[in-house]
Amino acid sequence: MKIRSLQDYVARQAQRRPEAIAVVLNQEVTDYGRLESRSNRLARLLKEAGCRRGDRIGLMLPKSPATVVAMLAALKADCIYVPVDPESPAARVRRILSAADCRCVLASRPALPLMEGLASPLEPWVVWMERGPPPEAALEPRFTEADADGFSGEPLASSTSDGAPAHILFTSGSTGVPKGVVVAHANVIAFVEWANAYFGLDESDRVSCHSPLHFDLSTYDLYGAFAAGAEVHLVPPELNLFPGRLTDFVRKRRLTQWFSVPSILVYLARFDAILQGDFPHLKRMLWCGEIFPTPALKYWMERLPQVTFTNLYGPTEATIASSYYTLPAPPSGSDERVPIGEACGGEELLVLQEDLQPQSPNQVGEICIGGAGVTLGYWRDEERTRRAFVEAGGGRIYRTGDFGYRDEDGLVHFLGRADSQIKSRGHRIELGEIEAALYAIPEVAQGAVVALEAPEFGGHVLCCGYVSRAGAQTPPEAVKEGLNELLPKYMLPSRWRRMGALPTNANGKVDRVALAEVFRTEGRGGGAHPASDHC
Repeated sequence: MKIRSLQDYVARQAQRRPEAIAVVLNQEVTDYGRLESRSNRLARLLKEAGCRRGDRIGLMLPKSPATVVAMLAALKADCIYVPVDPESPAARVRRILSAADCRCVLASRPALPLMEGLASPLEPWVVWMERGPPPEAALEPRFTEADADGFSGEPLASSTSDGAPAHILFTSGSTGVPKGVVVAHANVIAFVEWANAYFGLDESDRVSCHSPLHFDLSTYDLYGAFAAGAEVHLVPPELNLFPGRLTDFVRKRRLTQWFSVPSILVYLARFDAILQGDFPHLKRMLWCGEIFPTPALKYWMERLPQVTFTNLYGPTEATIASSYYTLPAPPSGSDERVPIGEACGGEELLVLQEDLQPQSPNQVGEICIGGAGVTLGYWRDEERTRRAFVEAGGGRIYRTGDFGYRDEDGLVHFLGRADSQIKSRGHRIELGEIEAALYAIPEVAQGAVVALEAPEFGGHVLCCGYVSRAGAQTPPEAVKEGLNELLPKYMLPSRWRRMGALPTNANGKVDRVALAEVFRTEGRGGGAHPASDHC
């Protein structure tokens, strides 16, 4: 079977090995045959209900086999799925659903509090992904999962091309509005085909799916496993709080591949949760999304000598990852930095000058990406797409805004960001989006957010300085509570300071360097800033 779309991977496995395990969550095991038939039935329901080619389907679902079914069903209906974090604030979800102009939403019980927070009526119609009706009478879905039982589980005819959009992943936007990255089938297929060949993934593998399903690392977990006919084991999010339970999960599931952001690995290292020679079935450990602090990486590599360790790099706009570096040995010292390496197959990893000409070796330039992984751009945002996706060197490239250099061996090293975008615990965060939400709080007259590097806490610590409106003495707790209604938890600052005035530079702009130094000094025990409350 020629692979023209992501759903073809599952269809191929269902033909070859229908009883082979596909997706596992706790005690729920779904084989390839059932995954194929369930997604076919749901796809037929969606098409019968009026979904047409190119329609967007919102997924307000937790990490579960049912969500994987929903993803595949959307694709089989020739639609585009838009995964939404069901734990996000209602205001943010409404912006995403509105921006994506979703035809319908697939939801289940964990999303009920979120749906209650959305203004009624919810414009997209709802498919309730459970057998019975929802407990709240106020929510009246058009269909439930049981309605799909009346449709055939046979494959649907589809003319989806590999250049068509598969999903839209919404990331943090500097204007306060999340931006949607449009990812084509071909983008994912190109990475999956290269990665599975490079890592040697096959039907004997049992891979983790640690990342949330609205985060692009999970894209490889799922479709990489489906391409190989492997098992994918969904990691329950609650295990992240318990190092012992998470390491037991890896052992008991006999995982052969782990892929995550480094922050959870740093967390496990801090608790010394890994035994010497632990995880005997594990073959590969992959990470992406942020820098893996060298001491923690060294800890892991020394305890798991049988495992290969690979650093992957790449933004959502270039599909999962665009470069790789497999370490030949543990770092020799705690200050040794790991390169992001060389381009994945079908990709280009460029270090360019300001005029987009190639930079000389060992000279700092902007890291840009070309090739098969470069996505279609930002959803309905031609201006932003035009700025970030440009023509250079005879091809279309994505300007990452990251800076680095290429060494004499041809390996690229990442140095940092050029703007206000940071990575924290694997999440990409625009500080401007937090500030935009801050100004939506009536009691706040002025505010700014800075990020202090803190590798031991997963990348950065977010710090917020603000000035209350005249006559108000708004404490930090109240501002934090206001932001909690507007932003996901990973975007909430952890350090706060109410100030009489924010520091400014000669141009009258907020001096973020000086503000960062206020928090940095406080962290060193330098005392409180005059006329301020802090926490």
